[in-house]
This record gives sequence, structure tokens and C-alpha cells, in this order.
Amino acid sequence: MPNDIWKMIPSALLVVAVAFFLSLVVTACKNPTETSSILTIEHEITPQPARVGEATLTLRLADAGRQPVTGASITLEGNMSHAGMSPVFAQAKETEPGRYQAIVDLKMAGDWTILTHITLAGGQKLERQLDVKGVRAN
Repeated sequence: MPNDIWKMIPSALLVVAVAFFLSLVVTACKNPTETSSILTIEHEITPQPARVGEATLTLRLADAGRQPVTGASITLEGNMSHAGMSPVFAQAKETEPGRYQAIVDLKMAGDWTILTHITLAGGQKLERQLDVKGVRAN
């Protein structure tokens, strides 16, 4: 009986290793659409690939019924992925129903994180994090 246990251990380790690998793959894949029960946020940054300097961040907000969310106040906070860089801030403006744009000054090459602070017209506050990987030097 004890010998049978030792035969099962390699199979169990293989199952655990495969499950761990799959969890890494699933969490590493990001879609530029964030969905919650009340709000869907699609984002786009131009130019692509992002470069040091001014970049335009466009956000599209829609409710659960896929209708544009209007009248939101959106503040953006950009941070480098490493310590020592001061954050950059921008205010997004609604350019058409549910579509918001802001100019973000990406001051340095590297990976950036954009934290969106959203206040909906009814006062509800939300935050979403957007990753901007590989900002290139000019």
C-alpha cells in the first residue's frame, strides 16, 4: 500500500503544475475592455505603439444595456511601473455621448499604469487600472 502512494505523487504534481501554468496564462492575457455589472470601459491609446510625449487616451463607457454613459467626470493618473517618477494627471473630456478623451504626457520610456478615477453622473465612484506597456523613446 505505501508503494502505491509514491506512484501517484508524480501524477498529482503534474496536475498541480499544469493548473499553475494555466492560471498564469489566463491572468497575463488582458483585453482592453473592462466589464463590471454596471459599466463597460473600452480604451485606446494613440499613437500606437505609445511614445514618450503626449498620447491621446480614448475611453468609451457603456452601461449594462450597452448604452453610452454620459456626464461622467474622469481623472487620469499615470505612473511609471518603477519608483522615483512623479505621477502625471489629466482630465478626460466627453467628446460625444459615452466617449471621453484626454491627453496624457508620458514623460519617460518604459511601462506605465494609468489609474482612471471615474465619478458617474449619479455620484457613484469607480476606479480602473489600464496598463501601457513598452512606451518607446522618440
